[in-house]
Amino acid sequence: MIKADGKVFFLNTKSTTYAFRVMETGQLEHMYYGRLINCDEPSVLKEKRAFAPGNTITYDDAHQDLTLEDVRLELSAIGKGDLREPMLEVVCADGSTSLDFVYDSYEVISGKPEFKTLPSSYDESGKVETLNVTMKDKNHGFTLILSYSVFEECDVITRSAKFINTSDESVRLTRMLSMLMDYDHPGMKITSFHGGWTREMNKSDIVLPAGKFVNASFTGTSSNRCNPLFMISEPDSCEESGDVWGFNLLYSGNHYSATEVSSFKKTRVVYGINPQNFAWDLAAGEEFEAPEAVLTYSAAGFRQMSLNMHDFVREHITRGPWKKKERPVLINSWEASYFDFTEGSLLKLAKTAKNAGAELFVMDDGWFGDRNDDHRALGDWDIVNKKKLPGGLEGLSKKVNDLGLMFGLWVEPEMINVDSELYRKHPDWAIDIPNMDHSEGRFQRLLDLCNPEVVDYMIDRMSEVFSTPGLSYIKWDMNRNFSDYYSKYLPADKQLEVSHRYVLGFYRLLKTLAERFPEILMEGCASGGNRFDLGVLCYYPQIWASDNTDAVSRLAIQDGYSYGYPQSTYTAHVSACPNHQTLRVTPLESRFAVASFGVLGYELNLNDMKSEDIAAVKAQIELYKQYRKTLQFGDFYRHRADNIYQWSIVDKDKSTSVSMLMQREIVAGDQYLKLEMAGLDPQTKYHFFGRKLEYNVKGFGDLVNTVSPIHIKQDSLVHNLVAKFVKMPGEIEDYVAYGDTLNSNGVKLVQSFVGTGFNEEVRYFPDFGARLYFVEKAE
Repeated sequence: MIKADGKVFFLNTKSTTYAFRVMETGQLEHMYYGRLINCDEPSVLKEKRAFAPGNTITYDDAHQDLTLEDVRLELSAIGKGDLREPMLEVVCADGSTSLDFVYDSYEVISGKPEFKTLPSSYDESGKVETLNVTMKDKNHGFTLILSYSVFEECDVITRSAKFINTSDESVRLTRMLSMLMDYDHPGMKITSFHGGWTREMNKSDIVLPAGKFVNASFTGTSSNRCNPLFMISEPDSCEESGDVWGFNLLYSGNHYSATEVSSFKKTRVVYGINPQNFAWDLAAGEEFEAPEAVLTYSAAGFRQMSLNMHDFVREHITRGPWKKKERPVLINSWEASYFDFTEGSLLKLAKTAKNAGAELFVMDDGWFGDRNDDHRALGDWDIVNKKKLPGGLEGLSKKVNDLGLMFGLWVEPEMINVDSELYRKHPDWAIDIPNMDHSEGRFQRLLDLCNPEVVDYMIDRMSEVFSTPGLSYIKWDMNRNFSDYYSKYLPADKQLEVSHRYVLGFYRLLKTLAERFPEILMEGCASGGNRFDLGVLCYYPQIWASDNTDAVSRLAIQDGYSYGYPQSTYTAHVSACPNHQTLRVTPLESRFAVASFGVLGYELNLNDMKSEDIAAVKAQIELYKQYRKTLQFGDFYRHRADNIYQWSIVDKDKSTSVSMLMQREIVAGDQYLKLEMAGLDPQTKYHFFGRKLEYNVKGFGDLVNTVSPIHIKQDSLVHNLVAKFVKMPGEIEDYVAYGDTLNSNGVKLVQSFVGTGFNEEVRYFPDFGARLYFVEKAE
């Protein structure tokens, strides 16, 4: 709900309040963002001033008490005394750079308007309101519209800004961020997510008592180096308590956030498009939209902040037929065959996968042109490799469909190899600098999506591919970062617009195809998580979280994503061991346990697996389908993230819960372990139980000789024969308890093996061991 009178503005969600006011000089002073308050007297929220400090710039002669350097603002630019990070920077026609935006007017509208050039959040509930505040520049007459949309049920407020050149001359934007917000104290904790290829979303905390912390991307994408998601919190905030503010951005290009502590001990946050290598020229009458920023506040720690973000993404970002539809279990051909496959080998894999319970077969890279490695053929989407697929895409699709499987396909529409028919025909369509050496990435270059002709061409080519009869799924990849920013389509004075124009072209391509083929499930990918953001989630309902499928690595990766993205948005595969990225060997059940806490898939050669492992996969898929709705769309809770990770997901109606724990390394003699739980209905009685498993006797080594009547040599024929017929029983966990007991106490599990005995009251829990536990309403 928005309360506004042109002097003071209150934006209330069900649990939070955001407040600012118009100062006597016309600037917007930020007063409050925190838990819901009832404030009839705004003067208790605003700072009091009598004299400006020394060595500061006062705003004007009439306000000698006011220096903007010591005001909590809603926006700021260069030139009027505020020396902190600005939200805007421009070069005006006369060469000056000072701006002085002051309040002009406001409007409150029902609903959430769409952006003209960028994806944005949306509302179908009819409960969202939007506040537009119009600011006017006193120096040049420019207009800036600050927009605030209030998503009351999610405890989310979004912010954006639009610059309109209402002067008579041109202006160059050199920084156009989406939002600015000031806190009244230093020493806050910044939580951000960093890494690289195969190690995305590693959580990092830093307390900032002074100076500046920047979280920025310059890869041309939202980046696996540092995701746009970040949080600001009090230093002692934790999962279940403390003030936490979460931020995210609906943008798939270079992003920038800076958190800065001023000399007056205020903390400023600015957020939006990375100003590095960016400029945008606006002629008189033209406008520029900044991406939408997402803000949420939690008084109950990181857990509630995440739940707010998850609900917002599910209800107001993802859309289309797959928004709330359960996602199919897939088998992807990549790690099973890479480029070396035939129609026959693919169908053999598909048949085995179908028998194991898979629902979707995906043919990955290598199906087009002369694509036998990653050196060539990108761009040749109109040439199907008939040596591999004599019946073409349609022929393979029909045979896969006839097996009872959905058919899916890998594409990389934004890329081109120099060794391709498309490049030979249109070298001008690649992003590179004429007559200069070009830095390569994965032997490929970017197509120039700044050029509308290129976007139109790729829409046509992809429409032909997407029209393949029986096609139900597309994996959209992007395996290269930007390096030499240059568009041969644009004149020299527009080259600093390349990164943003590329993103706009990408969105037009993706939006057109998503609207033209709404029933196709599209999954995003960019060397894994190199473009995992809210912008693309407006078109893809799910994204490949990482090229790293190792279960141990995935603990930190998926834990990181969970802070801002619901589990229905990140996909996870069970793959072969030794793992193709780490060479680590982990139990099949552990791989499944971790992958089931995303959208589950398999990426391995089932035909090479032992019959008992295929039987285990079949049982896994059957179990996942039974709890799929809960796992994909329930409320996610983090419990531990150290040597042992614990996650749980609770159905929205609180009837069902699934929990996972996984141990990285065994600790000798440590027999006690408690499974923590949350989110259950306190008054409901639940049945708690674990999955009954059996274990290979070889996991106990030559301890088998302590119970065997004959001596068994390690890895001998006898040892292998015994292992085939004798299994060690897993522990039994089966209890009935009320939700308040489970929420408050959790479940104290049976003891771990500590070297002194083993039976059904002992948990076999070696390195990389994992368990799934289930809670259902008791009859």
